[in-house]
Amino acid sequence: MTTASVPVRPRLGYAPWGEDLAELTAAGRAAEDAGADTLWASELHRSATVTAAALACATTAPRIGTAVALAFVRSPMICALETIDLDELSAGRTVLGLGTGVRRLNEEWHGAAFGHPVQRLRETVDCVREFIARCADGEPIEAGGSLASLRVRGYRRPPPPRTRVPVHLAAAGPLLTRLAGEIADGWIGHELGSPAHVRDTVLPALRTGLDTAGRERGQLEVVASACVSVHPDPAEALRRASGNVGFYASVRTYAPLFAAHGLAEPQGRVAEWFRAPGTGAGDLAGAVDPAMTRALTLCGTREQVAALLSGYAGIADSLKLTPPVHGLTPREIRESQALALELIRELNG
Repeated sequence: MTTASVPVRPRLGYAPWGEDLAELTAAGRAAEDAGADTLWASELHRSATVTAAALACATTAPRIGTAVALAFVRSPMICALETIDLDELSAGRTVLGLGTGVRRLNEEWHGAAFGHPVQRLRETVDCVREFIARCADGEPIEAGGSLASLRVRGYRRPPPPRTRVPVHLAAAGPLLTRLAGEIADGWIGHELGSPAHVRDTVLPALRTGLDTAGRERGQLEVVASACVSVHPDPAEALRRASGNVGFYASVRTYAPLFAAHGLAEPQGRVAEWFRAPGTGAGDLAGAVDPAMTRALTLCGTREQVAALLSGYAGIADSLKLTPPVHGLTPREIRESQALALELIRELNG
């Protein structure tokens, strides 16, 4: 008789929040104390690389990752230099998480080109890796292609801590997901999703990319992301998570993600409500169907969320957990963060 193997629970990472960097790094230390495997720094209200640097200096054990640094708003050489500096600050704990962002974010907020994002990201990763690997040998460096390129001569710097830093790619759509399987050291999921979506949609796309490159599954870290809203009152946990759902439901680019979960119609209602005169991003939670929040986030009591997290066992290698933030007061975010960290500590024993 053989005993069926028990699916391995993913390692738990966390994206700390703070009104200022002092509070954010304090949350990072609390997450480290709770046993978080990785601390992730986002790029919306702050620079991902500067935030990651602050977390690197404030902690000693967890990996420090960007989730994500926007790949097209910085040159490939600046991206590589920031990665080397982060790896030095963190004593070799850096994970470079790159993402494309959406067209409007790149073109209107940052004045950066966005066309052909799959090819551009492929070439950007090639440039970053080549520079990190060869920046200390003094020889000419050429990498990339027609959309992102590196042509460096007469350059030499002290050797970086590592000549290869893990590069993870964030992807929600099939083409970028396949690219992650083909060239990346890891895939980072969108914070809205579900274990079933990762299993049935993401993993097959990653497998296609892996097969294209002749790679094995063990060469790719699958990092699923989840908005975690923990509260003794399940209704309050759901309310707090609904703001995050509403924020993404208002962005047309994420419509396929909602459609993949059978939520195209309620997502369309949120987008229509957001376009109406007099509405604002802070009010989106009220327009969100509770079924959307339950399907796309992990919300409820500590016991309920722990059970929901177990759904990723055997599917993802690690999880990037984030607290709800959109439409909430700082007090509410702090309370949600404290409850999420308590759960991580409990699950890590």
